[in-house]
Amino acid sequence: MKLAARFAAPTAVLALAALTACAPQTSDNSSSTKDDKTGTLRVWLFQEVSNKPKEKVVDKVVAAFEKAHDGAEVKIEYIPVETRAQRIKAAFNDPKSAPDLIEFGNTDTAGYVKDGGLADLTADFPRWSDSKDSDPTARTSVTVGGKIYGAPFFVGVRALYYRTDVFRELGLEVPKTQAELIATAKKIRAAKPDLYGLAVGGAYTYGAMPFIWANGGEIAVGKGGSYAATIDSAAAQKGIKAYASLFGDDNCPAAKCAGMGGNDTVTAFASGKAGMAIGGDFSHAAVEAGKVKGKYAVVPLPGVESGSVAPAFAGGNNIGVLKSTTHRTLAVDLAERLTSKKTQGELFDAMGFLPTYTDVRTRAAKKEPFVEPFVKTLASGTKFVPVSPAWAQIDASLVLPTMFQEVVSGKKDVAEASKDAAKKMNDAFSSVG
Repeated sequence: MKLAARFAAPTAVLALAALTACAPQTSDNSSSTKDDKTGTLRVWLFQEVSNKPKEKVVDKVVAAFEKAHDGAEVKIEYIPVETRAQRIKAAFNDPKSAPDLIEFGNTDTAGYVKDGGLADLTADFPRWSDSKDSDPTARTSVTVGGKIYGAPFFVGVRALYYRTDVFRELGLEVPKTQAELIATAKKIRAAKPDLYGLAVGGAYTYGAMPFIWANGGEIAVGKGGSYAATIDSAAAQKGIKAYASLFGDDNCPAAKCAGMGGNDTVTAFASGKAGMAIGGDFSHAAVEAGKVKGKYAVVPLPGVESGSVAPAFAGGNNIGVLKSTTHRTLAVDLAERLTSKKTQGELFDAMGFLPTYTDVRTRAAKKEPFVEPFVKTLASGTKFVPVSPAWAQIDASLVLPTMFQEVVSGKKDVAEASKDAAKKMNDAFSSVG
């Protein structure tokens, strides 16, 4: 979901994660045999902080849809992010009161498929004219067991925000490697003790993952139709050590930073309390509204090798058709329209949502220069979380934040903390079969 994509603090996904971690035991998720070509389609979309621009784009899509389908009408409901978990769980349990389409977070696809709530669109999606240009990682986020259960709606990635005025004053160059990034962060802190060099957070899972991936590590790998944790591998441990090295009085004191999430780190940067931060394309508005407006720039987060880009987590939202819909043909058509290139381009203009189509993103970058480093990050290759219903359980249990916090607090060394995290992850993977 978008909060996961945007703010990346594990707490931001707890509500929805709790749903997928605790699948309803008595759900009636059987496919409907009815496929009415008229009547009312109900759609649930997420309520934005500023929702009017989104409504305007969606209303245009709905008007065109209703014009194309005589006798069909669409009722859009914007549901509060805070109560989405209960609403969607209730929809899976009671198909008669359920919507036909929903917007949902891309990390939750596997859980919803396990719950039996989403319709299989494997035969539909490839027939859509725009689908051939869909970003491969975005497509992965709607794919479970080789089948497609929705369409990517938008994508969100992170890059490195840095203070141009601080870099100029201290004669610093933009870091081109992970080692340079860490060294630069500590130089800033040494010269300006009132600033974090690079704002980091022990609860910032999606800010930490690029360090693991850049060092050749993986969170987990597919195994026998399921997953096995690899967070304790030698490569992953190297990435954990690199990220953990940023917690200390010489950059971001553990006492203050161990509990920080992604939103906290971006807020620290926007308020002028950090020389650098890892933030998303979706963080741009918040930074622009802060004290550092006009005094910052953004580049892709560097990898281990000079000039390389650390793989970023590809967050974002999807649109899915519920298996229980009695208007399947109409619902699939509306899903195609809502996730089309035209609609995603308009949502970028209205909301800043990054399109899931590579060509539309390229045009967006030309239109808005701030998008360019994020587009470059996407083009360099992104990563996704394990496509397993267990991920919601792992995320909700704060397995990775706990691991980082144990390391930075000195309670455990990297080997022990990562081994414990791997065990918790494998327990979760085995619990879903």
